[in-house]
Amino acid sequence: MVFVFSACKEEDHSQNGNDISGFVQKGPFVKGSSVTMYELNSDLSQTGNSYNTQITDVKGTFVLKNISTVSNLVCLKADGYYFNEVTGEQTTSPLTLYAISDISDKNGANINILTHLEKARVEYLVTEGTPFQDAKNQAQKEILAIFNIEKEDMINSESLDISKSGEDNGILLAISSIIQGYRSESELTELLSNISNDINEDGTLDNKDFGSALINHAVFLNPDEIMTNLASLYSQDALINSSFPTHLSNFISNSEFPNTGSIIEYPDYGLYGKNILSLSSTVFTGELPNWHSFAANLPKGISLKIRITSLCNNLWYYSMGSNVNMMVSDINMVDSTQLFRSIRSGASCDLQIFFKPGTFLIEYFENNAETPNRSKTITVN
Repeated sequence: MVFVFSACKEEDHSQNGNDISGFVQKGPFVKGSSVTMYELNSDLSQTGNSYNTQITDVKGTFVLKNISTVSNLVCLKADGYYFNEVTGEQTTSPLTLYAISDISDKNGANINILTHLEKARVEYLVTEGTPFQDAKNQAQKEILAIFNIEKEDMINSESLDISKSGEDNGILLAISSIIQGYRSESELTELLSNISNDINEDGTLDNKDFGSALINHAVFLNPDEIMTNLASLYSQDALINSSFPTHLSNFISNSEFPNTGSIIEYPDYGLYGKNILSLSSTVFTGELPNWHSFAANLPKGISLKIRITSLCNNLWYYSMGSNVNMMVSDINMVDSTQLFRSIRSGASCDLQIFFKPGTFLIEYFENNAETPNRSKTITVN
């Protein structure tokens, strides 16, 4: 008798001697930023193998050369400074972004805001028994839903590129810009962490404060300026993505997250006393020596104009020597108005001011608005 023994050999998923490349984009990470690739087991734990490289140009390009892996699943991590597409400037503090990808059918993967937000959710779904690609698809749909976007044929997040046209790339640019807003790098890092932790187990953004943080900044974004900033960086005559403004506008118009207020801070007190611009104060004491502050703290990239109108026969006076970061027009005696404008963004404004008793209209024109974003009437006793 002849016995024939056969065995099924496990499919080899290894990558031998391949180059793995991609882009790191928030805005693009700057030249010299570090990129590390960690090989993952099927449960997304690390195998212990890792590879390092650096970004080589202003586009955020990286290449890991001659990589040999046992698994097709990898985690990519990028650390560095980046080009802020909202302000058009390089950041002054670093940011860390991640991506999890199956590289079996491709020679690279990009790292961006969507891949970063997906990571924790994908890991949770895989630990609950969801196959990797199904977990990726589900996490992506759930994150898009936060921004009022539904698209069944969306390509993998790690294949998106904010410098290219096309609806999918426009979606990435819209989400990336909304999350960036006018935040510092530390504020952005905190928001990303808050959103990732919130959606980890159920895929929905349950904390309305985090959602309000998104819409509060989104309403100030200028898509034309953002595309101009990126076109300048990429040395293109024009960077046109018609779907980007559409998805931004859709989020602003249809988001269920409440807009809870200005991203400009109007403190209750400034350098010279109670703040006339405080949104919570409408009653003040007039006449000398009752000086008040005229104070606002501006995020980077945001401008402010204030118009005061007398609703009575009395006016106001300020001390020029106290002026901090403000241009002040002459009083228009015809309509009893005066304009106060910020000189630079990302700084505090203040001056010493007092009012004669009466009523006055304070109008706030935030970030070059043509009509007031908000207004209040104050009473000075």
